[in-house]
Amino acid sequence: MTKAPAFISPSFTVLGLDHIVIRARDVPAMVAFYRDVLGCPVEKDQAELGLIQLRSGSGLIDIVDVAGKLGREGGAAPGADAHNVDHFCLSIRPWDEAALLAHLTAHGVTPGEVGRRYGADGYGQSIYLKDPEGNSVELKGPGEGPEAI
Repeated sequence: MTKAPAFISPSFTVLGLDHIVIRARDVPAMVAFYRDVLGCPVEKDQAELGLIQLRSGSGLIDIVDVAGKLGREGGAAPGADAHNVDHFCLSIRPWDEAALLAHLTAHGVTPGEVGRRYGADGYGQSIYLKDPEGNSVELKGPGEGPEAI
């Protein structure tokens, strides 16, 4: 049995869920449901990626077309053997890239590439990683620039 590593306090605080990405076969129906039934207005349409982002309070619900650029990367369309949730994103503060990478590495986590991505509070730095079950988790820092909310 492997002994769990000693607790190392992270250099950041999780503020909450930034966004969730749902892969969809019928994007218009999904957008209509979240917009018309749940009252989440469309905030951003990134047609080149096959991505529509809807505002849900302080967070976002992203609908990704399984036939679009991002959707094809996720494999088969949602069904019994495929998943429709691509990843979830946690908003963290502060964004200290060196400390974050050191913290993840100390816990045996292989971090993905840091990049500037759009989330609930605008464009900002983020990084992807996998949890022990292989689920994708994005950690996102504060929004920056004129797009920041």
